[in-house]
Amino acid sequence: MPTVSELYHAHRLSMVRLAVLLVDDPGTAEDVVQDAFTALYRRYGERITEVDNALGYLRTSVVNTARSVLRRRRTARAWIPPVTADVPSAEASVVLDEAHREVLAALGRLTPRRRQVLVLRYWADLSEAEIAETLGISRGSVKSNASRALDALERILEGRV
Repeated sequence: MPTVSELYHAHRLSMVRLAVLLVDDPGTAEDVVQDAFTALYRRYGERITEVDNALGYLRTSVVNTARSVLRRRRTARAWIPPVTADVPSAEASVVLDEAHREVLAALGRLTPRRRQVLVLRYWADLSEAEIAETLGISRGSVKSNASRALDALERILEGRV
């Protein structure tokens, strides 16, 4: 019976060639073969007396390890990373901050009632009925104040006022 060292020196290159054909990467193929020889040594020691066909055992080990490598590759290629939240760039934050400042400044130029209606409608997300109840005005008054406020905001933001 040959030893693991003798098998390694005699058959390592042919096992690497076999593995290269299976995994299509010389570095990975060498790792596959090294793993097969290491597993043989760990299981049986230097003298392989319990294995009838050590070369066949190694060949099977190389093929099975190559299959595992290919499965891991397939899984890695199929993996879709989790969607990360889009973080705005610093420039986008500055532009957005500037837009917010412009809107806030425009809101400040509205009458108090119109400003209240818009804030309750778009920021607090209240219905017309809830706004009317909160401000103690009619629903019709909420509608007309909201419409006039939006028109005024548009004029202010376009620079027409």
